[in-house]
Amino acid sequence: MNKRDGQSSSKVPEVTLGFWVIKIAATTLGETGGDAVTMTLGLGYLIGSVIFATIFMVAVAAQVAAKRFHPFLYWAVIIATTTAGTTLADFFDRSLGIGYVGGSSILFALLIATLSLWHWSLGSVSVATVTSPKAELFYWATIMFSQTLGTALGDFLANTTGLGYEGGALVFAAILAVVAGAYFYTGVSRTLLFWAAFILTRPLGATVGDLLDKPVADGGFAVSRLVASAMIATIIIACIVFIPQKAGSHPGEEKQV
Repeated sequence: MNKRDGQSSSKVPEVTLGFWVIKIAATTLGETGGDAVTMTLGLGYLIGSVIFATIFMVAVAAQVAAKRFHPFLYWAVIIATTTAGTTLADFFDRSLGIGYVGGSSILFALLIATLSLWHWSLGSVSVATVTSPKAELFYWATIMFSQTLGTALGDFLANTTGLGYEGGALVFAAILAVVAGAYFYTGVSRTLLFWAAFILTRPLGATVGDLLDKPVADGGFAVSRLVASAMIATIIIACIVFIPQKAGSHPGEEKQV
């Protein structure tokens, strides 16, 4: 890709199977890690949100300032969005008393507004176009809202519909399978499918995380949040080390969508 008009090369990894494996693990870590700080350590949703939002802003600043793709830095920002998304969603849903439906509605509106502003400003929301600082900021803002929305959706399905954490995880896994089928067998916009999958992997990770650390009486496996977080973090590090990653041109995506 030519470097022109202030643009630089992509710092977003190729969207491969390995990308989605790490993404789901990162969203699960976001759930267990966020809950570990707000619940296990007893800091509460507001303080937890401030802590993780600060980490997110520092990580994004480092990512935008970087001159090339750094796998550990990129995934550190993703994990920052998942932990911040967990605490923010819980703050919206519980501390503010908005409820799962209210919180999800507000977050969905914010997500659509961010995508619309991104498209209006740069002409595309395709990951293939994330090659400038401005596009990166839109990209990370979109991811932040999508992660927070995904947490709220996961909590809504698991707690409100009666499906529980295991049932919620199965539902989101099934929907993701439909999205994957659309990718391989239809001509549906690759950009649309990417963002759909990105949003849906968050509630999948949220329900899996809750399944791991919630008490047996509530349908979970009662694994310590700190232990679960350490285990998942180890898996993510191993994946980053052993699964080849490079900045991708994302040739399967439309350039102007």
